[in-house]
Amino acid sequence: MSQQPQTTTLSELKKPVPPLDPSIKAGFDTVGGFDLIQRTAKLFAASNIVPQQFQGNLPNCVIAVDMALRMGANPLMVCQNLYIVHGRPAWSAQFLIATLNQCGRFTSIRYEFQGEEGKDEWGCRAVATELATGEKLTGPLITIGLAKKEGWYGKNGSKWQSMPELMLRYRAASWFVRAYAPEIAMGLKTAEEVQDTYALEPAEDGTYRVSVQEMKEEAQDRDTPSKRSRPTNAEMEARRKEAADAWLATGNPIEDVEKLVNAYARNWTTAQCEKAKQLAAEAMRNGAQQDAPEVPAQPEAQPAPAANMITCPKTETQVSDWTCSDCEQRAGCPAWAE
Repeated sequence: MSQQPQTTTLSELKKPVPPLDPSIKAGFDTVGGFDLIQRTAKLFAASNIVPQQFQGNLPNCVIAVDMALRMGANPLMVCQNLYIVHGRPAWSAQFLIATLNQCGRFTSIRYEFQGEEGKDEWGCRAVATELATGEKLTGPLITIGLAKKEGWYGKNGSKWQSMPELMLRYRAASWFVRAYAPEIAMGLKTAEEVQDTYALEPAEDGTYRVSVQEMKEEAQDRDTPSKRSRPTNAEMEARRKEAADAWLATGNPIEDVEKLVNAYARNWTTAQCEKAKQLAAEAMRNGAQQDAPEVPAQPEAQPAPAANMITCPKTETQVSDWTCSDCEQRAGCPAWAE
């Protein structure tokens, strides 16, 4: 029995698209929510009023919209105040202040200054009142002296030198948010904080880049001997093989260098590997096998001197003169006198 071909009428094609379920929320939790957040992100990606790092970049826009939903903020405002610094997002300090003021949990941020302006002790605190309890919350104190100790003040082109009061306010506010409402910042630093840590170079695509030299210096500071991890077994085996191969290339047996470093090649430490390579280099410079470093000879034990044998007149047995020296009747003994 043959099946009849399926057909679709024009009226069926003209049926209106069913509306979206209002209960579906944009986000990553459901398939419908993921589709909805992508629709919103496509709108921003096609816009030319968002920063360049979001234009035509759907993944970046999806992430920005998701962050806005989690914070309860406007997606466009998030896009305008989210900076990409060396592949990592960072907020502007103004955005954090505005978000905290509008979150409904605190009064608007105020600032308390102390110390003499222009001195290292001049500083600022951010303060606000928690609406639920009426408690006054005071943020950490930020001073010019702190900025100098942390290296923020002395960087080339630092805003701490040209507009210190504004930078004190911004830093005090960002630290207040980190202390009392870290969920607002979502664990991210402000762009001003990152600027104080690294020398940022604006890129054509709207992002910021860190100079290679600063990244190298940062890595060198972290890679101190006290913080380096111990080499793995595989790394040690590779070092031992490299040192042994260097010595064998001189044409000398491996036993020679094992004696020089006082350890078998299979047990060499990093220092002994370096010593073996150094000896190999010296042997190659001096003519390899013919002028290889001489293995120090071990001193041979000297044989004990032979003892003289004497016939004891008392016991009529052969004894050594060492035994006679301890004999009580040695004086006047005829055998000893001989």
